[in-house]
Amino acid sequence: MATDTIPPKAIKRRLPLWVAVALSLATVGPTLAMAGNGQGLIGIVGKSIPLVFVIGLVGVALVGYGFVRLTRHLNHAGSAYALVGGTIGPRAGFFSGFAMLGAYVGFSIGTLALTVTFINAFLAELQSGSADPYQLPWPIVAIVGAVVSFLLAGRDVSLIAKVLLVIEGVGIIAMLVLVAVIFANGGAPTTGVDFSVFSFEGVDVSQVMAGVVAAFLSWAGFEACASLGEETDNPKRNIPRALAGTLLLTGVLFIVVMFAQTIGFGTDEAGLTAFQTSGNTLGDLGHDFIGSWFGLIVIFTAICAAFGCHVATAATSGRMLYAFARDGFGPKYLSVLDVKTGSPRRATLLVVVLALVANLVCAATGWPVMGTGNPPLDAYFLFAVAGAVCLMVAYFMVEIAAVWFTGNRKFDVVHGGQGRLLGIALPGLGAVVIAVVLWFNVKDSSDPAAAPLLGLYWCLLGLVLALAASRIATKVGAALTAELDLPSLGKELDPFEKVGK
Repeated sequence: MATDTIPPKAIKRRLPLWVAVALSLATVGPTLAMAGNGQGLIGIVGKSIPLVFVIGLVGVALVGYGFVRLTRHLNHAGSAYALVGGTIGPRAGFFSGFAMLGAYVGFSIGTLALTVTFINAFLAELQSGSADPYQLPWPIVAIVGAVVSFLLAGRDVSLIAKVLLVIEGVGIIAMLVLVAVIFANGGAPTTGVDFSVFSFEGVDVSQVMAGVVAAFLSWAGFEACASLGEETDNPKRNIPRALAGTLLLTGVLFIVVMFAQTIGFGTDEAGLTAFQTSGNTLGDLGHDFIGSWFGLIVIFTAICAAFGCHVATAATSGRMLYAFARDGFGPKYLSVLDVKTGSPRRATLLVVVLALVANLVCAATGWPVMGTGNPPLDAYFLFAVAGAVCLMVAYFMVEIAAVWFTGNRKFDVVHGGQGRLLGIALPGLGAVVIAVVLWFNVKDSSDPAAAPLLGLYWCLLGLVLALAASRIATKVGAALTAELDLPSLGKELDPFEKVGK
């Protein structure tokens, strides 16, 4: 393995806009999001899943504006770590990056388990006439998947992006065909096209807001392209475009597809039960509305999308680990790049190993139990929801950073004071939305091992580490200043400084 330490400013900016878009789309994984994220919402909001996604889109759009605002001026492999650290201060940046790292490692673990679920759903569809179809053992599939991921880790990101873009393109086309057929057939014969799914009928505000985390989970990764800020051509233009394009495409798609799925299964008790227990909702609906052959196509694309998301989240996590180690928050062993590809292969390989170990532990212990009746799918929901909570904490910090950056006159030399009102109001509103959603998700958690609480535990650990990092905060601040070409980061910009002392 040829590796070496490459200064950030020496990294060649060679990746075009479409690679940044492809990484974000692959990390979001539209096909897997629509095939695997709705089931966990049934028990919380019933038929009102499309309403949850409408509210989720509003919140994610506000977060997206904050990222766009910051990436017009700041670009770094550490994503939220640098966006927050380069504005508020290094400790706040570390806390944000630690939260985001937890999110993406969680997603890498969860999507490896989801790949297992979808592969067995594919096998079940092949044996559609069998009452007890053969299923592959979870550990075997996870090991094979991890080996392939291990071989891909650190490879040329543009090549991987091409493959992932083709996979998601096929999946999106298949989803649109299925949606058209469901609408043309008027939905499920029992309940038809039911627009009450966009209302609070049968649920209260608390339930809907608790479900919004799962909606955020579906968009999780739209900002993954920010981790390519040091490798993308003209990042101050192309990274914001990739962010906005990803949100626009997936926003409309998710609401329409989730509406079609809900009415496709039916909004009565039997339909919602079928929705909740489906191993792959798109595949089951494809079988029912078009035929088994189409169901197989959809499930196969979902398998590829789930595994592609695992690869993408491992790559994103690896870049964040590399950024931490490079700036003094991790072992030097991880602060090197592969000379041939310019990718942080060592750090990415570590994430793949962690994902495999977590899957094997879950398979051996039978933990967690999330109510789907499908052990790998249960594991996916646990790690994905915990990761979504971590991601929302990181998003909250990015929103605060966007407000800070726009309102702090120290950075007038960078942003010129333009668009100050929107730059403060929209991210501020986004921070409020995130805080409300997080509160509704944790306030009634009685199980100390509940997925939202696991995410908060990770974030609290990051906060403790941030407060205890007084000896290297100055070093990291200097590193971020040099890497981002910002005005000197004074201590007055770090709200953790006095607390840490």
